[in-house]
Amino acid sequence: MDFSKRQDDPRRHLLGLSVVVALHVLIVYALVNGLARKVVDVVRAPIETRLIEEIIKPPPPPPEPPPPPPPERVVPPPPKVAPPPPPFVPPPEVTVTAPPPVAPTITAVTPTPPPAPVEITPTPPVVEPEPAPPAKPAQPVAAGIVCTRMPAPVAPSVAYEVKGSLFVIGTLRNGRVVQVDVERNTLKGVNDRRTQRAFVSAVETAMKDGYVCAGDGVQIRQEFFFDIR
Repeated sequence: MDFSKRQDDPRRHLLGLSVVVALHVLIVYALVNGLARKVVDVVRAPIETRLIEEIIKPPPPPPEPPPPPPPERVVPPPPKVAPPPPPFVPPPEVTVTAPPPVAPTITAVTPTPPPAPVEITPTPPVVEPEPAPPAKPAQPVAAGIVCTRMPAPVAPSVAYEVKGSLFVIGTLRNGRVVQVDVERNTLKGVNDRRTQRAFVSAVETAMKDGYVCAGDGVQIRQEFFFDIR
């Protein structure tokens, strides 16, 4: 008998393998169906819920009031004892003697003569002295005496011949010329007031802006010559 051929038959192996696979499938199916039913039963079971009430503690009892203070003991003052009255002593007897009568005294009264009348001498009127005459203003001094800087004026430009001089008086305040007055005008060739005013303005500008002098309230005298051809 040849056993090697029987072992080489593939149908026998296929049949055994099929039986094993079928058993595994049945086992898996049984396990899956049984577990699924148990899960459904667990889910369908009723769920019991309970409401837990919050336990509220009762408020503590109020504190006991303090005991009342003991009553004060009032001690009555001691009774006042009146001192005993002094013993009565009768006053001594005094004998009063009437004074002797006094003779009236006569005094001569001399009349007082009336006061002599007082003579009132009238006060002579007060004669006010006559006010002193006002002091004469000081005479102007030459500008060259008190001034250390005396620039010449810039003559205005004119189209014609002008010749002559302006004689002016300047007033000083703290060493500077603050006012210029024309005392005499001898300019010749000036036919209108505008040109004449231009020459006077040139002199004022030179004295107010350029002159440096010594003195306060002093007047200076200066003559300016012009010769324009």
